[in-house]
Amino acid sequence: MRLTAVGAQRMTDNDVLGSAASGSPIDVLLIEDNLYDVDMTTHALKDSILPDRIKAIHDGAEALDFIFCTGDYADRNPRQQPKLILLDLQLPKVEGLEVLRRIRADPLTEEIPVVIFTHSTEDRNVIEGYKLGDNSFLVKRHDFDEFMKAIQALGIYWLVMNRPPVHRAATFLP
Repeated sequence: MRLTAVGAQRMTDNDVLGSAASGSPIDVLLIEDNLYDVDMTTHALKDSILPDRIKAIHDGAEALDFIFCTGDYADRNPRQQPKLILLDLQLPKVEGLEVLRRIRADPLTEEIPVVIFTHSTEDRNVIEGYKLGDNSFLVKRHDFDEFMKAIQALGIYWLVMNRPPVHRAATFLP
C-alpha cells in the first residue's frame, strides 16, 4: 500500500495480486479508469469500509473477468460478489453500459446493486443506464468537498441502510 495525494491508500500491484488470490470478500467494486477518482472515492469510503474490502479495477474487460471469475480471476469464488458496484461509463476495452448489460443478463449477478458514477450528463446515458437496470445514476462532482460528501452518503445508503434481496442462489447451495 502507498498513500496518495488525498491521503487514501492505493494498492500496489503486489497488493492487487494478493487480494485477487485471497478469498477475502469485497464490499465495493469500483470500476473506474481515472486514478484520481479512485483515490478520492477510496478516501471518502475509508471511514465506513476497510480499504482491503474495496477493489478498484481500471477497465471494463478486467471488471467482467472479476465479476464472472474468468481470466486472472478464474480462481475467485463466483458466489462471493461485491455488495455494491460503482461503475464509470467511459472505460477502456469494454464500455460501462456493456458491463452493466452483462451483469444484468446473468442470474448470479443480476441483483448486485450497480450505481453508475460518471462525469457524463448526457440524457441518453441516464436513460440507457436505467433501461439496463442500474440502481442509481450519479454525476461526479468537480468540487472536492461535494465529491467526498456524495461518496460518503452513497456508501452509507448502499452498505449500511439498504436491505438487499435474499439471494435466490443461496437457497440452492448444499
